[in-house]
Amino acid sequence: MSLAGIRVIDFCWVGAGAFVTRILSDMGAEVIKVESRAHPDNLRLSGPHTPGAAHLEGSGYFATRNTGKKSIALNMQDPEAREIAAQLIDSAALVTNNFRPGIMERWGLDYASIRHRNPGVVFMSMPMQGKSGPHRDFVGFGSTIAAMTGIVEMAGMPGRPPVGTGTHYPDHIPNPGHALVAVLAALLHRQRTGEGQEIELAQIESTINLLGAGVIESATASNRSGPQGNARQGSVPRGVYPGAGEENWIAIEVTNSAQWEALVGVLGLPGAFADPELEELAGREAKSIAIDAAIGAATKSQDVEQLAERLRAAGVPAARVSHANDVFNDPFLATRRYWQELPHQEMKTLLTNAPPFKRVGIERTLGRTAPLLGEHTIDVVRDLLGMPEAEARRLMDERVFY
Repeated sequence: MSLAGIRVIDFCWVGAGAFVTRILSDMGAEVIKVESRAHPDNLRLSGPHTPGAAHLEGSGYFATRNTGKKSIALNMQDPEAREIAAQLIDSAALVTNNFRPGIMERWGLDYASIRHRNPGVVFMSMPMQGKSGPHRDFVGFGSTIAAMTGIVEMAGMPGRPPVGTGTHYPDHIPNPGHALVAVLAALLHRQRTGEGQEIELAQIESTINLLGAGVIESATASNRSGPQGNARQGSVPRGVYPGAGEENWIAIEVTNSAQWEALVGVLGLPGAFADPELEELAGREAKSIAIDAAIGAATKSQDVEQLAERLRAAGVPAARVSHANDVFNDPFLATRRYWQELPHQEMKTLLTNAPPFKRVGIERTLGRTAPLLGEHTIDVVRDLLGMPEAEARRLMDERVFY
């Protein structure tokens, strides 16, 4: 695997940081997750939960973000636990956390402290608003970041209250993506020079970086744009339209005259929509409301799956709006072995996604199932620190390992 031999001591919890280290594990890194029953990872408490699973061990959300990792239970309020964490860091290539500023410093595990023990270590932190500035101590989650960066205000339909994106967009796309690129670059630098680096990824800034045109437009436009619904500059029509039956919808987008002509032909739109002016974007923008109404009238009696196939065959981007169950049962994903099963002590069978990348010619498989809390504590301290099992058991009884 690409990152075989790279050891990660992972203090991340909740969504964005856990996703970074999950992908590093998919790439072959040894990821040791530091967690504690005294302050459990919120994802262990988040649904969906497997009925009958032990407390903290049945979250599907936690499992998908932590597949492939080992778990060591360290009660970081105890000085002995903090010293054990420091000893683990001595052999690490990478240390990760997404705490607010000051937590790692309080434990004596910030970059300034650990680099003297391990000069080649890469240290990556993901504070919500960075380590400097008046808002450095603010805490929040993906929904908080979405609100503060304007995502919530941009989403939704015109004339209605903001609704957000329906998922914690910052946790799943911009922040883990940017953090992963920065980490891989730092590891490459470490390989070439032997030098470690400190990476600070302010999640607010990382999220804004992917908003692109929306932020620029707001900064230059004289009027506040507000929610745009399904509309986007450069595409008309672009929307979600009703199909036959209950809760069946089709997404359609047209970006050029050829696609527009094909759409008119497949849907059999009235002759007024064959107007040459509508072949140009400006003409369609001027009549976008009428176009959306005509498309909805044409699609509402049709099977959306069949209609999507006909439109795609004609060169028009279109797709049925899937439900979550449809994604699990998608035969295309099944042929690519995207969904994979792993045995799990509490959930019995864990269904999770394969690595989100595929190296051509190499079967993509998952290794270790998601860990129970502290499942690998004794193995880790024995193998990495040479700690006798009797000593490890004593520390468990004293709730240092907890």
